[in-house]
Amino acid sequence: MSQAVLQQILEQLQTLKPSELRQLNVAVQSYLAGKEAAAKRAAFHQSLVVSGLVRQIKLPTSKRKTLQHLIQVQGEPISQKIVEERR
Repeated sequence: MSQAVLQQILEQLQTLKPSELRQLNVAVQSYLAGKEAAAKRAAFHQSLVVSGLVRQIKLPTSKRKTLQHLIQVQGEPISQKIVEERR
């Protein structure tokens, strides 16, 4: 961030009401907490790679899992059929 932008933000702070300052404080703290958590996670992942415990860190996919619904089976239970077939 350039020094001019930072100076402009600091000047605008003077115009905010106390309730707005509190909201801004909450937003900044939340932002910083997220950044700290991300930095800690990245350092942990890097230490795993450096130590040789893992070769690659895979990021979780953003695909949503579909809901699976139970189905009703008529007759004997499926588990019983599997046991009988394995005999």
